[in-house]
Amino acid sequence: MTIEHINVLINDADWAWPEAVRQIFSSRGVQMLLVRKPDQALNVLQQRRVHTAIVDMDCETSGLVVIKMIRSGFPLLPCILVAKAPEQKLLSEALELDIFSVINKPVDIRLLQNQLHRLFLKKYNSNLFNS
Repeated sequence: MTIEHINVLINDADWAWPEAVRQIFSSRGVQMLLVRKPDQALNVLQQRRVHTAIVDMDCETSGLVVIKMIRSGFPLLPCILVAKAPEQKLLSEALELDIFSVINKPVDIRLLQNQLHRLFLKKYNSNLFNS
């Protein structure tokens, strides 16, 4: 897998989240595909190969709605969910939706990078996100 072909879908958030993630990706040549609405996520997934989705639970449209939409057409796409104080109910739903990881907000960028490393190593046999 070559770096210039890696696409990661991320939903928009009303905090510095997209910019923080962009900094992790730019040094690795990963393209961040930012979507503002769930239907945009489906359009992107239908038009481009996406390697993972990072979804903010607390965006305007619930992150679980976004992931459910993703799962309806792309059940094997690895997803990472970020949430402020995730409760047991959310964690149970995350398990049911086969979400790779749930990360607390505010997001520790090192932890996110570590989870991306685990995901890409497991799913794609790639060390792209190795620190």
